[in-house]
Order: sequence, then structure tokens, then C-alpha cells
Amino acid sequence: MADLLQELVRLQEAEGWLSPEALASLAERLRVPLHRLEGLSTFYSSFRREPPAGTEVGVCRDLSCRLAGAESACARLREWASERGGVVIRERSCLGRCDRAPAATIGHAIVDAGDLAAVADRVASRNREPVVRSPGIWPDVEADEAGRTGGADYRVLRDCLRGPRDAPIRTLEVAGLRGMGGAGFPTGRKWSLVADQAGDPKHVVCNADESEPGTFKDRELIHDLPHLLLEGMAIAAFCIGARRGTVFIRHEYEAERRRLEAAIERARSLGALGNEIFGSDFSFDVDVFVSPGGYVLGEETALLECMEGRRGEPRNKPPYPGVAGLHGQPTLINNVETLVHAVGIVGQGADWWHGLGRGDCSGHKFMSVSGDVERPGVSLVPVGTTFGELLERHGGMKAGRALLAMAPGGASSRFLGPESLDLEVDFDAVARAGSMLGSGAAVFIAEGRDLLDVGLSVTRFFRNESCGKCVPCRIGCEKAVGLIEKSGGISARTEQTIRALDETMAQTSICGLGQVALGPLLSILDRFPDRVHRVEDG
Repeated sequence: MADLLQELVRLQEAEGWLSPEALASLAERLRVPLHRLEGLSTFYSSFRREPPAGTEVGVCRDLSCRLAGAESACARLREWASERGGVVIRERSCLGRCDRAPAATIGHAIVDAGDLAAVADRVASRNREPVVRSPGIWPDVEADEAGRTGGADYRVLRDCLRGPRDAPIRTLEVAGLRGMGGAGFPTGRKWSLVADQAGDPKHVVCNADESEPGTFKDRELIHDLPHLLLEGMAIAAFCIGARRGTVFIRHEYEAERRRLEAAIERARSLGALGNEIFGSDFSFDVDVFVSPGGYVLGEETALLECMEGRRGEPRNKPPYPGVAGLHGQPTLINNVETLVHAVGIVGQGADWWHGLGRGDCSGHKFMSVSGDVERPGVSLVPVGTTFGELLERHGGMKAGRALLAMAPGGASSRFLGPESLDLEVDFDAVARAGSMLGSGAAVFIAEGRDLLDVGLSVTRFFRNESCGKCVPCRIGCEKAVGLIEKSGGISARTEQTIRALDETMAQTSICGLGQVALGPLLSILDRFPDRVHRVEDG
């Protein structure tokens, strides 16, 4: 039943919604109980169970877009839609377009929610296709990291196939590459653990479901360097003994999915994917699984539940995916950036990787940059670069405003103050400062912002994206948001309640979503006690 959700995705793509008749027909064709399709179609956020009342414009409501005026843009669009007719404005969770904030989606097209004329033109044109853009140029990656001057010849994979299967793992261990998806687990160790498992078949999964507000670097890597992602997956598969791989990509990344699938076809034509790769005895191929939507699917076991055709709810661990993952078999899960860097390290060596960093740091890091900055986007910087230098790469703060706060690792990271400009882009340095590098997404907040509104925006996101499996997470986020919205500020009793909720959620939630959901809000109360609106206990 691994294709169950993909069938639903294709059905909605074709018909615009999942009608009762269409679901019944699909259930009969697939020979599955109708209630199973009903359960899936009501769990995942991208599925529609009612016919569209008109052209839908989905406006992102989360952190970076909110800072860019999404709330007022949404209000203007609703007023316009009510006068025009035939258009429905809906608020959406983060679209992964924080560099284009405030972002909105019309079909697969991304538009500026603040540009009413652009939205109106796109609606009138009935063009729902994504804009085709040229791939970005990353000379440090193309020339240095993969040891090539351009193109996608899969040289590093060719070299690996001529050597022992554990050689790339040893190189990654010496280099000290850590996972770039948020947890920072040592990559070589993870590959080694899966390689040592006796189970067969094994599977490689690339987690490209980056859905956290502020995070969009993997989107750019998929679009610009899909061949390096595929090469990294193939090298990983060679090391652990896998024959199949899957890229799990969020459904909002349609343009990137098309780029990736074109790269897969080219890799097959070159002999880099498929049977007996480059004349060796190693066979490996990759498919693409389009996520039906939900931030929780970034959690690796929820992702696996989804791939197996079930509701994307996290599993209890252990066992971990490396032991019992997809369909109970050993599964290696890495994110896009990790696999891209692995190619460079295996091709150039651990000393090369160590030499890229500053001081005692090793390597380089892709960083998403958004918020109150002049030029939001993605930068590749040496690890050890300061956040102040990163900010300058993006033109500094918008309109020359002073920095008030920063989330160094996406919406789930705790906010830091202006002193963070001297902090190094480094896992350990950020942890010592009381936050986390997380998904590698720096969101800069300018002086004059309502920090309670910023923290509440993040808490609303986690409330909206909770899968509901863990009662403390499901109720705790809702309770915290409700208390603040009702009083319009923070009272002593409300703060005490939120801290108690945070402690309970951290101890009892199965996955990281519930464990960190209230952390960003509490970091604002801790670090900026005089910058939030206080009210008396009612």
C-alpha cells in the first residue's frame, strides 16, 4: 500500500478535490476499505473533501511572511475576492517561500501576496503552473565540493564503485559531517549503523520535506544541484547495501520536483542509476514521493508512516529507522544538504572539509536567511562565520533598522538577542548560547517588532501542525495560544501555566514538535521580559 497516498495526490491533482464517488471508485480499484481512504483524506492538510468554491489563493500566515505583512495582505485579498467573486482566500502554513514573503500560492504558482495586481493577473490568466527559472550557480559546490568544473558526470560515485564499500563511511567519520536537517547526528556513524544491519532489503530515504518557517535551503539545492543529491543517495546506498531510494518532497515544491525528476532520468541515461551502475555489480534506483502535507512529516518515523500509506504520526522509538524503518527494514534517512555535502567529502577527503571552516570549525553550511533583511535568500558560508557576517551578505537589516532578535535555526529554535551577531554559525556555538542551529534558517527580527506577536505566531504554527497523537501536544499548544489571545498579553498566571505546559510537553511528547513547541515563546519571555505586553491576572 506504499502508493496509496500517491494515488490520492494524483486523484486530487486531476479532479481538484476528493469527491465521495471518486474515493469509492479508488477504494474499489485498489481493493482497500473505503474508511481507510476517508481517514487519510481527512488527516493530511493538502487534501480537499469539498469542491472548490472558486480559484483558491493560499496565503502563508507564518513567521517570515507575517513579518512581511501577510496579515494585512490577506485582509486586502479577502476584500478584493468578495467584490470579484469566484475566488477563495485561505490561510496556509509555511509554503517554504520565506525569501519571497509575503508568499501566496495559486495552484503550483507562487505569487507575492502583497501585490494585488499580480494576484489578480494570475487568477485571470488561469495559469497555475510554476515559473520556470534557471538554476543558480554554486561555484564552490560544483567545482570544489564535487571535484568537477560543471555538469553531472557522477565522478565521485564512479570512484566509490572501484573501492571498498566502507571507505566512504570512514571518510565521513574522519570529516565529522553532521546531519543538516536539525538533529546534527554524525552522518558517518548513521551510515555505519545501517550498513551493519543484517536485514534486507535496505532503503535510502532523502527527507526533502522541509516545512519549518524560515527554512528553504533544501528547496534551492533540489532545484540547482539535483545531480549531487542523487549522487549522494547512490553513494549512501552503495555503502549500506540498498537497492532502492526515495526522495520525500513536499507538495508545494512542484518546480523543484520537476527538476529532480528530469535529473533522475538523465542519471539513468548516463548509467548512474538503474541496474549494474557504470558496469559494476551495484544496482540502485530512485523514485519521488510527493508529501500530502504536514510539518510533522519532517519527523522521520512520521514520514515512514506516510510512505507506508498511513496517517503521518510519529512512532515510538526504539526501534529506530536504521534498524526497522520502511516496511520494517533497515532504512537510512538523511536530508538534502547532508547528502550533497557527503559527495564533496567523499570526493575530496576529510582534510579538504576541515580546511573549509574557520578557526577550529570544519566545513561549510547552507543557510536560509529571511525576516527583516534586505535580501532574503540562501548563502553557503564557512562554518565559523558569524551571524553578523551572514546578515551582511544579505544586505543587512531592512531600511537600516537595528536588530532586536534572531532565531538561528528556524521557527523551532529559541530566540537570541542582538549579541548573537557575534555568534558563530556552528552547532556547538549556538547550543552554548542557549539555542540550536537546527535546520540552518536564520530569521532576523528588527527593532520595533512586537515580540509577543512573533512568539505567538510560532506557537500558532505548532498548534496548527500538531498531528494530534500526543494529548499534551494537541491540547498544550491550543491552551497556550488561547490564554494569550484571550487576555491580549502575558499575565503572571498565564506565564506560569505556559511554563508548566512546556515541561509536560517536553517530557511526554513522542516527537520533537511537541517537545520544542513552546520553547521559542518562552525564550522571548526569558530574554526580553520588558519587550512583551504584560497584563494583570483576570
